[in-house]
Amino acid sequence: MECAWKPDEQGLHQILQLLRESQSPDTSTQRSVQQRLEQLNQFPDFNNYLIFVLTKLKSEGFHVVHLPSYLSSLLPRQDEPTRSLSGLILKNNVKAHYQNFPQGVSSFIKNECLQNIGDSSPLIRATVGILITTIASKGELQNWPELLPKLCQLLDSEDYNTCEGAFGALQKICEDSAEILDSDMLDRPLNIMIPKFLQFFKHSSPKIRSHAIACVNQFIISRTQALMLHIDAFIENLFALATDEEPEVRKNVCRALVMLLDVRLDRLLPHMHSIVEYMLQRTQDQDENVALEACEFWLTLAEQPVCKEVLCGHLSKLTPVLVNGMKYSEIDIIMLKGDIEEDEAIPDNEQDIRPRFHRSRTVAQQHDGDGIEDQDEDDEEDDDDDDAMSDWNLRKCSAAALDILANVFRDNLLLHILPLLKELLFHPEWVVKESGILVLGAIAEGCMQGMIPYLPELIPHLVQCLSDKKALVRSITCWTLSRYAHWVVSQPPDVYLKPLMTELLKRILDSNKRVQEAACSAFATLEEEACTELVPYLAFILDTLVFAFNKYQHKNLLILYDAIGTLADSVGHHLNKPEYIQMLMPPLIQKWNQLKDEDKDLFPLLECLSSVATALQSGFLPYCEPVYQRCVNLVQKTLAQAMLYQSQPEQYEAPDKDFMIVALDLLSGLAEGLGGTIEELVARSNILTLMYQCMQDKMPEVRQSSFALLGDLTKACFQHVKPCIADFMPILGTNLNPEFISVCNNATWAIGEIAIQMGPEMQPYVAVVLHQLVEIINRPNTPKTLLENTAITIGRLGYVCPQEVAPMLQQFIRPWCTSLRNIRDNEEKDSAFRGICTMISVNPGGVVQDFIFFCDAVASWVNPKEDLRDMFYKILHGFKNQVGEENWRRFSDQFPMPLKERLATFYGV
Repeated sequence: MECAWKPDEQGLHQILQLLRESQSPDTSTQRSVQQRLEQLNQFPDFNNYLIFVLTKLKSEGFHVVHLPSYLSSLLPRQDEPTRSLSGLILKNNVKAHYQNFPQGVSSFIKNECLQNIGDSSPLIRATVGILITTIASKGELQNWPELLPKLCQLLDSEDYNTCEGAFGALQKICEDSAEILDSDMLDRPLNIMIPKFLQFFKHSSPKIRSHAIACVNQFIISRTQALMLHIDAFIENLFALATDEEPEVRKNVCRALVMLLDVRLDRLLPHMHSIVEYMLQRTQDQDENVALEACEFWLTLAEQPVCKEVLCGHLSKLTPVLVNGMKYSEIDIIMLKGDIEEDEAIPDNEQDIRPRFHRSRTVAQQHDGDGIEDQDEDDEEDDDDDDAMSDWNLRKCSAAALDILANVFRDNLLLHILPLLKELLFHPEWVVKESGILVLGAIAEGCMQGMIPYLPELIPHLVQCLSDKKALVRSITCWTLSRYAHWVVSQPPDVYLKPLMTELLKRILDSNKRVQEAACSAFATLEEEACTELVPYLAFILDTLVFAFNKYQHKNLLILYDAIGTLADSVGHHLNKPEYIQMLMPPLIQKWNQLKDEDKDLFPLLECLSSVATALQSGFLPYCEPVYQRCVNLVQKTLAQAMLYQSQPEQYEAPDKDFMIVALDLLSGLAEGLGGTIEELVARSNILTLMYQCMQDKMPEVRQSSFALLGDLTKACFQHVKPCIADFMPILGTNLNPEFISVCNNATWAIGEIAIQMGPEMQPYVAVVLHQLVEIINRPNTPKTLLENTAITIGRLGYVCPQEVAPMLQQFIRPWCTSLRNIRDNEEKDSAFRGICTMISVNPGGVVQDFIFFCDAVASWVNPKEDLRDMFYKILHGFKNQVGEENWRRFSDQFPMPLKERLATFYGV
């Protein structure tokens, strides 16, 4: 087979010239290279030239290759980067066009790869390895049966380069194709490969040992059977390598133990004591990569039920190790430009601004006493402090581990932390002091109870640290204080809240961008905790936030919008005062006018305006027309762009539907805030036609937001919605699918709002939705918000169409009662209970078996309206008279005492 194909001298020159040019820094040169490469791809044997350059034009022993003498005198030996580049271009071609390679070309490439996997240059070996993996991942593992046996055979080569090259390629294949390797398609090669890899754990070369562990590690998480058979040998071998002198080996050993903790804890438990001791050492490894892998161990262990018993004896050693890992390293400080104190005038680097995700509107019930919406289950976690280095590092991992361990051990952890904290928090070196403040923030959630006695002293100290001369100390202090906001708000405001707020507002205007960002985020957290406690300070707060508008660079502006939106959510209608509106609206509208329709900065601004409109209500009227118009335009533009893309995808781009989602949500905010006054805006626009399209969009978030808007418009100006009901109801019916929780939730809520407006005319539509609603309320594990909305909507349908709904009473009365006993008295609860009472009067038999649940639900009312109380009274007394005194007494003896007392006091039964 050797060299059946020969390169043409001129072609070879041309390609080498091209490879040399492609290394030029000049962009226009690079662009022309790209075009020429694309053209050359039309010639199938172009790929033969590429592999030829990679494997044949070696720097040594050139004569070995059977080149005609005229060629060898003309061609200088190629440097490794050029050869490697040739291989990488070939790899991209394989990725893009492999199925079009002629048979001869692909066999030539495969053959050359296997011949040269042991090249003397590590760079070339790695390139060949990448090429092999790319071919293998094109579904070629089946069509290249000799590949795996050949690579395994090469592992036994006496020549180090061959063994190392083959292992490098195998490691890449294990990473890329782990699933296929463990499938019947290939006749289970792992049964041979895994025992083979285990033999190499004891190889004399550290690089080979490291490859061997890395290969096996690919099969831990999937509990691959071939590995499970050899699990004890694997663990034994790992222990043997525990103190290997090669950092890469130690790192892979740690990684393996962390994964085994998740997958085969049973096998590690007998050795747990020594594993913990070992991981303690490794978490302090000189090599930061090893320390980071080891630190993951504590995070994973903290999530296992055995964590407490395994770790309780080691806390005194582990705590200082984690605390120590929380200091910034010198490299961190350089990366964070920690020595640059004032950077507010330096424009942001656009690459550093992470995309934000809009959380679409979900309509939720207000719960008992907290006034917080029941957030969807996937609520995002608090962001940690140093986002700009969003790379995971030892500091973040140590802090996360301490946080989660504080939640496991609570105050037991404090015993070990407190002595360390004293030393850290007052340390003269800023780096040490900074880490102490981070520790204090990390334990806030888990150790809150135990920390309370120290907070009266600590909070004022932290408030002082807000004006530290080091920006990194100021920024971490913002974050830590936000973790204690809940406590601060529960104290007399003048003592803690006022000084904290005063200092945080100064930090919002800091001259350092990282501090501005941390202060804004912390302030948003404080707003959520303090709610109306902030009302006395509103003028002062708005002053600061508005001043920040002209001060902030791009990235922090986006966070500022969030702080303003959260403020509006937290103080609500208290914001609706002429002097506040005068301060807040002009800068927001100015930004609104500057931003173009395609600018993604509209998202956070629209979200912010949505909160502001809801809070200001009538106060937003002067601004609503242009805002309303633009939202409708954004929806229309996005829909039009989607249509173009659907009909001619090769000519048009897919639109970013977030523009439409955020615009629909702001329209909801306007409808909710302005109520009936939105009527004339709706009358003059085609919003209902647009909504009809949005409600049928493929993307769940678009449907979710359009159903929220439908419900809000139904409440605000039903006369415009009513003509469309016949078109809308079937769509609402098909979206009662609990697989998409939020879509289903909003559709359910909208149906309830429509029912109330339609009254008896709802009758033709009940059948379209009732069965699904009853099914949802009886499903196990349905989220609370959806259950409550479903119950309210069933109640409302029964209120307007009792004859249609009452026959099914028995199928839903029990979950109906249990889901509504927890929500506070409000309009929605009122209409739902009127519905249930009306249905009971139509079908009293439907409630008999579950009457105790009805009694309990009635007792959950604090003060129902007079006529609703009468309905309750009649039903309770009717039931009592029906069953007779004696039976009623037996029945009511099962009641818990508080329920018995409430019913006796309020309804005399």
